[in-house]
Amino acid sequence: MTFTHAEAPTVGDMSASTPATSSATEPPQVTPPAPSSPISSAPASSSPASSSPTSSSPVESLSAPAAGRLVRLAAYPVGLPAPEDFRVELAAVPAPRPGQVVVRTTLFALDAAARLFLGDVGLPLPRLTLGDVVPGAALGEVVASTDPGFAVGDEVCHQLGWREFAVADAAALRRVDPAVLPTPTAYLAPLLTAWAGLVAAAELRSGDTVFVSGAAGAVGGLAGQIARLRGAGRVIGSAGSPAKVAHVTGTLGFDAAFDHRDGPVLDRLRECAPEGIDVYFDNTGGAQLAAAVRLLRPHGRVVLCGLLDRQTGPRPGRAAGEETTPDLGYAIANRLTLRGLRTADFADRRAEAEQEIGHWLATGRLQLDETIVDGIENAPRAFTDLLRGAFTGRVVIRVDGPGM
Repeated sequence: MTFTHAEAPTVGDMSASTPATSSATEPPQVTPPAPSSPISSAPASSSPASSSPTSSSPVESLSAPAAGRLVRLAAYPVGLPAPEDFRVELAAVPAPRPGQVVVRTTLFALDAAARLFLGDVGLPLPRLTLGDVVPGAALGEVVASTDPGFAVGDEVCHQLGWREFAVADAAALRRVDPAVLPTPTAYLAPLLTAWAGLVAAAELRSGDTVFVSGAAGAVGGLAGQIARLRGAGRVIGSAGSPAKVAHVTGTLGFDAAFDHRDGPVLDRLRECAPEGIDVYFDNTGGAQLAAAVRLLRPHGRVVLCGLLDRQTGPRPGRAAGEETTPDLGYAIANRLTLRGLRTADFADRRAEAEQEIGHWLATGRLQLDETIVDGIENAPRAFTDLLRGAFTGRVVIRVDGPGM
């Protein structure tokens, strides 16, 4: 299969200020499953096969899982993570306490921003402890419940990450509702991050010229599409290869895009926006932020969503001597606004965002760009590949492959 090259999701996409952890104690087990042929372009199914219900348990239960697979942090990465920094284990699934639900995870998202919690990156962020399960958004089916609000068979979203079975407090779950978001994997997409970054943080106005870095990634691809749907006059993206540039302007509908490795970013951006830009949605930091600050018009707005250059190190192809720190003299002279974005700050606007986005999805005006990787045992390799730029859009792990 031929793969397209993609940018990665960003720190603004993290759903909470600290990594999610399970309340359960999970003893490690033996042998991790062997990796299989993982990549699929087929859409994922969010509904696992059902086993026969049992009536002997006091807990409403479709099945009583004794153990399940999960992925733990085995070592703190130095630079880019390697698959060896993680381990796949079989661990006991604890019985749910009152008010808890057992979820069989069918799909979970990989988030490049998780790299910021895998060691000391020089930021005021918590980090995972060795042995912790890697957190993240996941979809699954309730297989046991002690809470009257959830029944066996309900499809839900949780934040307990890379695991086959999650024991979660009922209050921490979201029910998957096709009347809100018609595509189940939309619950794994950074919809609120992209929407709030433009609508609330950047205060997008009709006719604005918008520049989005990391435009082939999960957040960037959505941000550019939302800017267009919200009335931007021109939407420009950056990506890391000619194939990604074609993807951004073709599949995602940006007005223009450039390869940020093809010469100085300032020159490439000026070619696409000779009259300047009004909004910059920053997923990278570094040279692209520095260039955007120079080309923003008076009263321009910058949304600081991600630090891809810091998460992965400077990308190959960067022009020698290129400015990587923004000249704040331009920010002062042009009265620019630079605002950091954390999605949790806009939780009260989720319903508003999802109503608008759900309509766009239902009418085919917004595309969900995603790659499905089969097998939980392949999550460590896929995460490494994500940070290296091997995929477009959101990367989703299908815990079991098709038909399993």
